[in-house]
Amino acid sequence: MALKMKVLKRAEFFIAIFFLLLPDVFWAQAVDLSNIDEAFSRPVVGQKAALIVVGPSVTEKASLSFGQWGETLYDVLLREYGYLTENIRLLYVSGDEGKLLGERVVGKADIETLKIEIETLSEKLSSGDQVSIFLIGHGTGSGLEAKFNIVGPDITGSYFAELLKSFSKQDLVVVDTTSASYGFARALSNRGRVVVSATRSASEKYDPVFAEYFVRGLENHNADRDKNGRVSFFEVFQYARLNVASHYEDLDRLASEHAGLDDNGDSVFSATLGFDDLDGRLAEIAYVDTSFRNGAPLDSAAQKLQLKIENLERKIFNLRARKRDLLEDEYWPQMEVLLIELARTTEVFLEKTSLR
Repeated sequence: MALKMKVLKRAEFFIAIFFLLLPDVFWAQAVDLSNIDEAFSRPVVGQKAALIVVGPSVTEKASLSFGQWGETLYDVLLREYGYLTENIRLLYVSGDEGKLLGERVVGKADIETLKIEIETLSEKLSSGDQVSIFLIGHGTGSGLEAKFNIVGPDITGSYFAELLKSFSKQDLVVVDTTSASYGFARALSNRGRVVVSATRSASEKYDPVFAEYFVRGLENHNADRDKNGRVSFFEVFQYARLNVASHYEDLDRLASEHAGLDDNGDSVFSATLGFDDLDGRLAEIAYVDTSFRNGAPLDSAAQKLQLKIENLERKIFNLRARKRDLLEDEYWPQMEVLLIELARTTEVFLEKTSLR
């Protein structure tokens, strides 16, 4: 009886978390879910890979920051999120600067190496596996095409979008943390894909601090708002965005960067906490981590629980999207059942994996 009451109390806690943290999303309008129902739905045993591209800088200060963010991101994905060493590909500038990151670097951050790494990953990963691409460095938004500055000729958003067509069968997340990144990120928008931009216009051309807070959100699972032991790209985006705003407030300065997220393929990046009723839903179920906890892979029982949690979250995701098509008496009882079941399953999972 005591255990039952404990589970019910924890269930009430998780329901409160869902309603308090994501109020605007719960009242979201219906959106066409065609072509994205299967996105980010692979069982937890699937592979996850990361491609980190760190571009050059003309200043020593920026170069050191870019390198540190790339290095920390690499180490966090390896240490805390269960990525295999061979599935983290870090491209960096050449020369003495490249030595800062040691053996983590697998190649130069130029167009040819980018093409090779993307092609190699697309061939290595199976259908439904997840790949996340992180762009760190300078961006430019002047002229007809936004660009990401790399070694040699810079790469345009439209050309990078062509390269990403190699990932037609994999789930894809792109996080562009560069200055003037909006135009570049906008070219990457596509159905079933999560794209994050550190800025919202070409005029936001000063080096953003978004990457710093994005990486901090990943460290120690700081961005895990619902305390389920996992971090979604929705959570880490929100963590970074809010901390960037606080950063400029503490400096008593107007913010020179405003991050946005697009995951419905309309090329419109949402920036507010509850989004604009269209974005954020796919990012909620796009998790950074693999089936890996406390330095070791999950056993089969824990994997099944994690998969059940993901399936319940997807049902909540789909139900919210159909809210306007249902009567209140239909919608809320269904939502309550799903949330209670999610809370109970999460409680068992956290108990089993000692992540309370």
